Amino acid sequence: MGRPLQDHICEEHLFERLYKKHSQNLHDFLYYKFGDHLNPKDKVQDAFIKLWQNCGKVSPDKAKSFLFTTANNLMLNAVAHQKVVLKYEKLPQKKSTNESPEFVLQEKEYHKKLQSALANLTEAQRVAFLMNRIEGKRFKEIAAILDISIKAVEKRIYGALKKLREDIDGL
Repeated sequence: MGRPLQDHICEEHLFERLYKKHSQNLHDFLYYKFGDHLNPKDKVQDAFIKLWQNCGKVSPDKAKSFLFTTANNLMLNAVAHQKVVLKYEKLPQKKSTNESPEFVLQEKEYHKKLQSALANLTEAQRVAFLMNRIEGKRFKEIAAILDISIKAVEKRIYGALKKLREDIDGL
């Protein structure tokens, strides 16, 4: 014959019996310890889901301990999360800016000009320029990556800067 049911929690009947036997007690334990505001019913369900996911690893005699430990940890995680949320809510939120609508409009226009000017660069200039200015790479690193000389990198970046100044009207 096969192995007995008591050796394997993955058997549906045993899992169902575990649920019926421990779910109410687990809920009450969580409710008494943490209250109702963190929804202990959900944590009970989550604990049983974790037990099902680990059913091959947990023996039947350790199932109750696994459930209570898992549910308690889930509640502690929820409490920690609530503390973070409350701490964030206490921080003063910036409701307005000191920027005028004109400034915001000018900034958007400048951004459009910059994007257009970057698009007008040659691919070689754009790659070298962005690697230097955005990624912060040095000329030597760019030369090694692109397999070109340092002088070629310098020429590409200085050419890109010159073209950008022309396209953005001297800004």
